[in-house]
Amino acid sequence: MEDSDIAFDERGLVPCIVQDWHTGEVLTLAYMNAEALRRTRETGEIHFFSRARQELWHKGATSGNTQAVKAIRYDCDADALLALVEPTGPACHTGERSCFHTGDLNAGAPYETLPTLERTIAERAATKPNGSYTAKLLNDANLAGAKVQEEAEEVVRAAREESDERVAEEAADVIYHLAVLLRGRGLSLADAEQVLDGRRKS
Repeated sequence: MEDSDIAFDERGLVPCIVQDWHTGEVLTLAYMNAEALRRTRETGEIHFFSRARQELWHKGATSGNTQAVKAIRYDCDADALLALVEPTGPACHTGERSCFHTGDLNAGAPYETLPTLERTIAERAATKPNGSYTAKLLNDANLAGAKVQEEAEEVVRAAREESDERVAEEAADVIYHLAVLLRGRGLSLADAEQVLDGRRKS
């Protein structure tokens, strides 16, 4: 399928869902016309058509919160788009990360947990609050590595001897400590996920 196959509506528009390339979080829903899509392809940054202002809109042109496009996908009827992006800042004009920040937020969807965790770890890395266990691990690579090893041994023991609930709890400890270790190296869980994706394709 190609851009020429897109089924624009009677106004010449097509809805575009914007999703974070790394985390999968839905950031916004906006509309494109053919020109906005063409400009998006040309520049590598999201352009929309503003229905309110009736004009082309380069996302982040004023705020600086641009969205670099990694991929654009079509739905099965070619009447909706999905843009996978790397955002440089909040997607919402309110300053929230996602435009979908109201409504049923508790408990968060499972896929939101790891991105939230990584943002919290990044905040600890930046602010280094006194008494923070995360900040302590970030400042001591040997300790972080030892904790990953310790927690991995505990999840194996739990899998052998304990309940499913205990296995999940110990697995959560492994994931947390691994995320901190990766952050300490300037990496993220997404870097490991990309390795897995490469293996899937090989």
